[in-house]
Amino acid sequence: MFERFTDEARQVVVRAQEEARHLRADQIEPVHLLLAIAGGDGRGGDTLRAAGIDHGRLRSTVASSTDELDAEALAAFGVDLEQVRAAAEATFGPGALDPPGTSGHLRFADGSKRSLEQALRHVLARRGLARRSRAIDSGCVLVGVLAVEDPVVVRVLRELGADPAALRDEAGHAA
Repeated sequence: MFERFTDEARQVVVRAQEEARHLRADQIEPVHLLLAIAGGDGRGGDTLRAAGIDHGRLRSTVASSTDELDAEALAAFGVDLEQVRAAAEATFGPGALDPPGTSGHLRFADGSKRSLEQALRHVLARRGLARRSRAIDSGCVLVGVLAVEDPVVVRVLRELGADPAALRDEAGHAA
């Protein structure tokens, strides 16, 4: 599959790993692919920016959304995340609850694998096009990410005022 990737799409995969590390994730999720697309040049990033989604706003929304989910999940059990963090840092030092840094390549989560498979399916469905235009670019990766309907991706896009289905249609038609 990766032989069909343009340089632009390959950069999305590289940047997705960087985004996952930046957010201290232990694997590459579809939302990291979305962040990588938004941060790059190419058809996928252009589609997101045309919808009013820039990398900075997207990253901020993803980070705050993840923090809120963690806090909400713990609050359901009567745990105040801020109190736990303060107690741990008072005892063990600043950053005691932060995950350790990861080295080497991060693995792709199932949703990310499905996103890349959907990007390939999108390209293969464009029968009759010149072989050169059947390459996977960042727009195709965006179609794949949106096709998977990952709950985090859907929630974040909606928080930013975007309709994931409309974005998918836009990216798919621009191919």
